[in-house]
Amino acid sequence: MAIWTRVVSRPQKSFLHLNPQKVFRAAKPMAAYSTQPSHQPAWLKTLLDNKSPAPKLYAWSPENIDSSISSNVNSTQSNSDDLDRRIFILGVGNLGRLYASCLSMQSPRPPITLVVHKKELLPQWIQSPGLEITRLGKLYSGKDEFQIEWWTDEAPTQGPVREVAQASKIRNLLVATKAAAAIPEADKLRRYLDSGSSVAFLQNGMSKLWPPHGQEYISKRYPDNDGPNILACVTNHGVLSEGPFKSLHASPADTAIGPVLLKNDTQPLAPSVPYLTEIIATAPDLNARSITRAELWVSQLQKLVVNSSINPLTAVLRCKNGVLFEDPNGVIAKVLDRLLGESSAVLQTLINHPSTTEILADSTGASDKSLDTLREELTLRFSHDQLRPMLYKIGHIVRDNTSSMLQDARAGKPTEIRDFNGWLVETAEFLGTNSSGQQLDVSCHRALIALVESGAVLDETELGKQLLS
Repeated sequence: MAIWTRVVSRPQKSFLHLNPQKVFRAAKPMAAYSTQPSHQPAWLKTLLDNKSPAPKLYAWSPENIDSSISSNVNSTQSNSDDLDRRIFILGVGNLGRLYASCLSMQSPRPPITLVVHKKELLPQWIQSPGLEITRLGKLYSGKDEFQIEWWTDEAPTQGPVREVAQASKIRNLLVATKAAAAIPEADKLRRYLDSGSSVAFLQNGMSKLWPPHGQEYISKRYPDNDGPNILACVTNHGVLSEGPFKSLHASPADTAIGPVLLKNDTQPLAPSVPYLTEIIATAPDLNARSITRAELWVSQLQKLVVNSSINPLTAVLRCKNGVLFEDPNGVIAKVLDRLLGESSAVLQTLINHPSTTEILADSTGASDKSLDTLREELTLRFSHDQLRPMLYKIGHIVRDNTSSMLQDARAGKPTEIRDFNGWLVETAEFLGTNSSGQQLDVSCHRALIALVESGAVLDETELGKQLLS
C-alpha cells in the first residue's frame, strides 16, 4: 500500500503556485550545464550502450490465443482519431488498474488498451470477469470497456498479425510498471513515439528524466530531435492487489500530474499533452489536479523523503508503518534521524546545483522572487528540522498501513529501494560535495539498501548496530 496520503499533497500557496496557463511552460535548453559520461547513472549508461535499433513489436490480443474470439481491434485502431484519443496503459498492476478504472468512467469514455507484461495473462483475461477494483465497499468491474494486448517482438502464429498501434504512433501512454522497469520498457517503444506523443510515468520515486539526465537520454535515443513529451504523476492513493486484474482501493487520496520535459521549444505543444493531462485531472475517483513543472519536482522530492525512510525500515523490521514512530527517543528514531540528515544534505545540495536552474527558473518568472530567494526557501523546506516533523506527521496518519516495500519483501518480489534510497545515493555521487566542499555522506542509505536487497529481517537492536555504528 502506498504510504503517501492526502495531507501531504494539499495545494499550498507558495512560491511554486503558478497560474494554470504556466503548467505547460517549455523546458529551456540546458546550455549552461551538461553531464559527463563519468557522471551517467547506471540506468542511463546501460541504455546508451545499447546501439540496437528500436524493435518492431507485435500486439498480441486474446484472439491470438483463442481462435474462437473475435474483436474489432483492426477496425478501431486503424482510425487516426481513435489513436489520438486512445490511452495505452503499460502495466496492469495496482496503479494500472486504478488509472484504468477511473479513466473508463469518463464521459465520453476514451478508448483504453491495457498492455500486460507476459503472454500468460491473455488467457487469464479471457477467463476472468475483467478488471475489478473495490472502492469504498463497492465493486467496480469492467471488461468490454478495454482492449487488452501483450507486446513482443515475436509474431503470433495464429489470428491477426498486427504491429503495435497499427505501425503508427502512440499518442497517449501511461507507464504503470514497477519503477525499475519503467524507463527500459518505454525505451523499447521508441519506434512508436515521437514529438506528438505524451508519456506519463506513474511510478513512486523521482522521475529519472529530470535534468540533467532526461535531456541526455532524449537527445541520444531520439537523435532526430523527435522525442516524446514526458509527464509524471504523483499518486497518493493506497491500492492492494487481490490477484490478477483485481485490486482493493484501500486508501483513496489524490493524484497530481505535471510536465517533466516538453517538446515545445521549436514547435507548438503537441495536442496529446493537454489531452492526457486533462483526462487524468478530471477522471472520476482519481481526485487529480494538474500542477506546474516546479511543483511536480518538489512534490516528488518530498514524497521521496517519506518513501526512503518508511518503506525500507518496515521491510527490514517486518512491521507496520506506525511501529517506526512509537518511541521518539528510541533506536528507530535515531535511525530515522540519520536517514533524514543524509537525505536533507543531498537534496539541499541538489536544490542549489546548476542542473536544477531551469526547473526553478520557470517558477520565478511568475513571481517577484529571484532564483536565489527561491533556492533559499526550498533549502529551508528540505532542512532536517522541517523534514522531521513532516515525516512524523505522515507516519502518524499512515500508522496502520503496510508499506508497499514490506508487501514486496514478504512476497519475495524485487523492491523499489533502488528507486528510493538508490536515487539518493546516485544523486550524491553525481553532486560529489556540498556547498562547504565536504563529501556527501549517504552511508546509512547504502547500508539500508544492502539490508533490504539481502532480505534481512532484524529487530530494533540489531538494526541500530547495523546502521548507527
